[in-house]
Amino acid sequence: MLKLSQFRPVTIRDQALFRAHYSRYPQVHSDNLFSNMLCWNHFANYAYLQVGGAIVLCSTIQGKTRFRPPIGPRDPDLLEEVIHLAIREGDEAPLVLVDTPAREWIQYLYPELPLHEDRDHFEYVYCAEDLARLPGGEYLTLRRQLNRFRKQCRPLLEEIAPHNLADVERFLHEWCEWKQCDEHPFLAEEKDAVLYAISHFTELGLSGLLIRIEGKVGAIAVFEEMNRETAVVHFEKGLPDCEGIYKAINAETAAFLEERYRYINRESDMGVPGLREAKMRYHPHHMVEVSYALHDDLARMV
Repeated sequence: MLKLSQFRPVTIRDQALFRAHYSRYPQVHSDNLFSNMLCWNHFANYAYLQVGGAIVLCSTIQGKTRFRPPIGPRDPDLLEEVIHLAIREGDEAPLVLVDTPAREWIQYLYPELPLHEDRDHFEYVYCAEDLARLPGGEYLTLRRQLNRFRKQCRPLLEEIAPHNLADVERFLHEWCEWKQCDEHPFLAEEKDAVLYAISHFTELGLSGLLIRIEGKVGAIAVFEEMNRETAVVHFEKGLPDCEGIYKAINAETAAFLEERYRYINRESDMGVPGLREAKMRYHPHHMVEVSYALHDDLARMV
């Protein structure tokens, strides 16, 4: 029987383990990525258990623990054990981030189990070429705004590297002052997450770009490989001094990535007002859909 006490906190020392495991079982949702877990560990308290060639993940946010389906070879007995553990230790929705392959597997084993769409955590995946080139009439307004920015603001593009990490950190503190991060709980958590990413940038194997306006950092993007055909953008921030800078860092990131990756995952909208509309304006190629199961429904199944 699985026990929560068997789970270990995810730490930087586990990097080789997760890199090796995910090379065999590539991920499609950013929440499970090692770097994402490290950056958000202060908020989500990620933990894992290795069992039967699989990894089981859980997170605990504000005292509520939730589990993911096992990542690894399909093992119905292990899934049943995870469900029992989720019933004992989880909250009202204890099994989460069930992606489409896992959903199909679970519904094959438990055809009567309702699985509910978690729209706020669907991730937006775009063709890298589309984001880089903004082709056709549907992107016309975005192209015009981007061209206006380039003409008026005269940006300079740099890769994020050890020599400019201090500039990026100063930019992030300025961004948080503008956004009043400390007065908004989620932004305060995001501030800690992105600062962790920058302070462990090389160690986590992250990549990134920055845009300077008159020598000063005005926008950044932090990204990495998710799987062989997809890159994921974890953080994208910009100051309001030069209109269109968010569109510029988006396009420059895509241009930087398009030769190596077919797709770019730009993560979820988390239900933030206005963010869903902004992401839809870029016409995603597809969504990474995820579902969750309710405690009482799971209890009736096993």
